[in-house]
Amino acid sequence: MITKLNHVSIFVLNQDSAFEFYVKKLGFKVHTDASMGPGMRWLTVCPPEQPDLEITLMLIEEGMMFKGAAASQMRELVKNGTFGFGVFECNDLNATYEELKAKGVVFKKPPTKEFYGYEALFADDSGNWFSLGQKDK
Repeated sequence: MITKLNHVSIFVLNQDSAFEFYVKKLGFKVHTDASMGPGMRWLTVCPPEQPDLEITLMLIEEGMMFKGAAASQMRELVKNGTFGFGVFECNDLNATYEELKAKGVVFKKPPTKEFYGYEALFADDSGNWFSLGQKDK
């Protein structure tokens, strides 16, 4: 029986830039940052209150995962905001929205009450977009 998910990947265009975005702007903690041979880097981050979920900031490049033109196609999908998506939650959406905006996070939608909850939408520096919702009190 599967008991939990402990790694998930977000495909990024540049790992150094993604490091700056996820660590410096979003406030995630670095779990692992290790070389895996020439030109290969295993970079995982996690939300401070969820250290058992590692988010792998996976560089899109031709190699083991992407063959031929697939890497180029994947980069275009991510860059155009048509591939990656995730949902994050916080305790105070308005405060978190203002904090992240001040750090340079670009929001696609400000905090808005929807039928399913209270959310804002933002994109990372690669083009992946995310919903940021407020945790019910």
